[in-house]
Amino acid sequence: MFKEFRDFLMRGNVVDMAVGIVIGSAFGLLIGSFVADILTPLLGLLSVPDFSTLTFEAGKATVSYGTFLNFLISFVLVAAAIFFFVVKPMNAMNAKAAKDEPAAAPTTKACPFCATDIPVAASRCPHCTSQLS
Repeated sequence: MFKEFRDFLMRGNVVDMAVGIVIGSAFGLLIGSFVADILTPLLGLLSVPDFSTLTFEAGKATVSYGTFLNFLISFVLVAAAIFFFVVKPMNAMNAKAAKDEPAAAPTTKACPFCATDIPVAASRCPHCTSQLS
């Protein structure tokens, strides 16, 4: 029973998933700190107020829409931080890597008689049976 449990835990998928969750959690804390400690205070320079005190009464209930606005601003800042500091650099890196790779040789060509795609090595078109040079 313990061997089976150990084998389950040591499978690649479980270990990879655990590592991904731990790294994702740490990355979430890093982005959260960046937004809370760097980007949000910079909003003060743009005269963006703290909305947390904004409320209204709906009968006996108090609706704190200001807190929602603060979370909305925080969400937009997190999304912007991830986009500009993770997605854009990764896209640029991938584009550079793709540009450095040589283009793959074509595997098909167009038949000059019937215009269908055929293998490059074909000497006769399988569609129109024309002899190819």
